[in-house]
Amino acid sequence: MDSDLMLVVGSLALVLSVPSLISSWIEGQVPRIGAILVLIGGVLVVVALKDHGRPYTFAELPGVFLGVLARFLP
Repeated sequence: MDSDLMLVVGSLALVLSVPSLISSWIEGQVPRIGAILVLIGGVLVVVALKDHGRPYTFAELPGVFLGVLARFLP
């Protein structure tokens, strides 16, 4: 898995964890799924940042997301 794909999948996992965390917090339950998504997303983002030769800039992030999306769409 290359660093661009890890960054995108990790970012999506972090974004998807937010509704689960909020829902669990409101209902007074333990946020198991949200915590697992945060853990997976955080690890993927950190590994992507370490494996990438140079740091990502905010200006190139949309291009990274679109490039990964373009690889998987026909």
